[in-house]
Amino acid sequence: QVQLVESGGGLVQAGGSLRLSCAASGRTFSSSPMGWFRQAPGKAREFVATIAASGVTKWYADSVRGRFTISRDNAKNTVYLQMNNLKPEDTAAYYCASVRMKPTGWQNVDDSWGQGTQVTVSS
Repeated sequence: QVQLVESGGGLVQAGGSLRLSCAASGRTFSSSPMGWFRQAPGKAREFVATIAASGVTKWYADSVRGRFTISRDNAKNTVYLQMNNLKPEDTAAYYCASVRMKPTGWQNVDDSWGQGTQVTVSS
């Protein structure tokens, strides 16, 4: 299956911006919905955003809607997460994954996760 590598995280002040990238290798994901998730220490992994294979339809968690924008470039096998007006509560490790909708919500198609990229927002 597709291997995914996240990058672009870092340390930023509240109100700042970062753009995360998720690069795929091995296979294309042009026909796969893709999503971003995050996990803070001591908390469960949570859904952040999902983009349809076409890139036309997007879904966002209420906590990030209006601040984050998910996009994709299928020709480059890459999905992005533009993060604006960052808040300290956005601090987490961010992961991308091929996703599908289940009764409980958007979930990773696979049961495993990559290394993620760390986002730290200082106040």
